Amino acid sequence: PPADPTMTAITDAVTLARAGSASDARAALEELWAGIGPGGDPLHRCTLAHYLADLYDDAAASLEWDIRALAAADDMDDRRVREHHESLRIRGFYPSLHLNLADDYRRLGDFDSAAGHLAAARDYADALADDGYGAGVLGGIDNVAAAIAARNTERLATH
Repeated sequence: PPADPTMTAITDAVTLARAGSASDARAALEELWAGIGPGGDPLHRCTLAHYLADLYDDAAASLEWDIRALAAADDMDDRRVREHHESLRIRGFYPSLHLNLADDYRRLGDFDSAAGHLAAARDYADALADDGYGAGVLGGIDNVAAAIAARNTERLATH
């Protein structure tokens, strides 16, 4: 498919974050969001919100962005994600989206909501590929489950 400048800009911001410039990445993604807005392309909204949520230390701020990411995924279908990459299916987005919401709620001390989203992440886990990404999400599910069981609200190193 032709290059998608918005997805490229999102990827560039994520690269900044991974290089240690979280505040610059957050600013870049927030600026992109201002252009995309809540009614923009759901793939752009989902991807941006999913990554932006991880750039906040505050669990409530992360939760807001993770809720936006899930809502955008619900507005999407396989046709749209395959336009970006033929291998993608929308069902494969949900394990990570629900895992992040479970972790947000856990960090906020809402263990019932956390457990509900963790169960949803597990329900969608069959959509994960047998690769490093899939293993990482499954490991995250296990780590968040253990933290919920321990009633731990601290930020996890894996999340």
